Amino acid sequence: MSSDITELIKSIQYPSELVELIKYKLNNEDPTQFYRDINNCPPKDDEKYIDFMNYYLLGLTSRSFARVIQELTPELKDVVCVFYLVLRGLDTIEDDMTIDVNKKVELLRNFHSYNYQKGWTFTESGPNEKDRVLLEQYDIVIEKFLKLDPKYQTIIADICKQMGEGMSEFCLKEKPSTIENYYLYTYYVAGLVGIGLSRIFSASGLEDPSVAEKTELADSMGRFLQKTNIIRDFLEDYEDGRKFWPDEVWKEFIPEDTEGDIGILLKRNYECCAMATLNYLCVDAFQHVVDVLEYLSSLKDKTIFNFCAIPQLMAMSTLTLVFNNPDIFKTKSLKTRKGETVKIMRNNPDISAATVTILSYTDIIADKAEILKYLPLEKGNYKKLDEYMKQIDVWVEKNSSKLNVEESTREAQKRESISDLIVSSISLIIIAIISIIIYSFVN
Repeated sequence: MSSDITELIKSIQYPSELVELIKYKLNNEDPTQFYRDINNCPPKDDEKYIDFMNYYLLGLTSRSFARVIQELTPELKDVVCVFYLVLRGLDTIEDDMTIDVNKKVELLRNFHSYNYQKGWTFTESGPNEKDRVLLEQYDIVIEKFLKLDPKYQTIIADICKQMGEGMSEFCLKEKPSTIENYYLYTYYVAGLVGIGLSRIFSASGLEDPSVAEKTELADSMGRFLQKTNIIRDFLEDYEDGRKFWPDEVWKEFIPEDTEGDIGILLKRNYECCAMATLNYLCVDAFQHVVDVLEYLSSLKDKTIFNFCAIPQLMAMSTLTLVFNNPDIFKTKSLKTRKGETVKIMRNNPDISAATVTILSYTDIIADKAEILKYLPLEKGNYKKLDEYMKQIDVWVEKNSSKLNVEESTREAQKRESISDLIVSSISLIIIAIISIIIYSFVN
């Protein structure tokens, strides 16, 4: 069965998702498709070869950013594409458990300088490293990097240098063992990305210079994405020998006389402790939602808003999915439905709509959290979550004059109603046709 049919089947019980998914397929809205087919690549002596290959590598390595990057304005999309590939290359080295630690530290600390070395590539990635092709063809990224305006080169190289230094620190010691280290790690690998993007937005002139100065908000944007990914990928990381959930958290919920590593969360006798750890980290990620709303509300350019908002809303969807969900410890395939993803991409053009979408997810999380207040291990998680929920309500109330939440809510409800009607009508037609066919055979 094709993946498209599978996704349609998954969305049948969600009429609005099903309708958006069908529209998406019929309108052929995905700008990444052309670059995903290597047969479309121009010859190497063509001036468009480097451009194509950079977007081809973007499609190979990006899980969720390829589309939103390609929908940016022409100047910005090239810059952000290169920025993404540079940091993905850095991240690929950090993730590779086959590289000797001393060599890895050297690579991470010097990676920013390689962007100025024409022809540099790295061919020693582990055989199972999924993004090794990026490093094997990194000379193509360098060619594009060197064609960027120097102001963008400076920003990319600076963020890459800071990130490489931070990653190297964690290579020389265990991955985040304390909450403090967890915060520091997510700053290095994601907060800096948000800060770098903000500097790029302001440097382009499409956003006010003040956006580059919103470092705390930009940091929070990046951390929100990273934390939700770390939570979702627990089982995959653990099986690959990586650990990002801080020991300090899970040990808080494990009896003091218990010894072992974080793998204890996968044992049947510790299910309650595992769930408390999971929910603690989910609530910790939830604290960033107000900063996300504040940052998004400061953006003026529509393409930049979409670029920033869609991944944040996807992260909100992921957080809602993993919160209080024991499947985190059983499967590596937990992810947002394609129909839900398309719905997020198509229906959040401004801060008002994005706010309504976030509020819809907070309502789901609130419902899932009700049980926590009755569980001894979870009472602290529930109390903290309730505090963050109230902060969101305060922010919405404070910004109500520039938000059209009620209108956006009505529009969302209208789309839901129309989708329900369409799907119900189609279902009735199908049933009628089947009934006629059966009747004709019987008689």
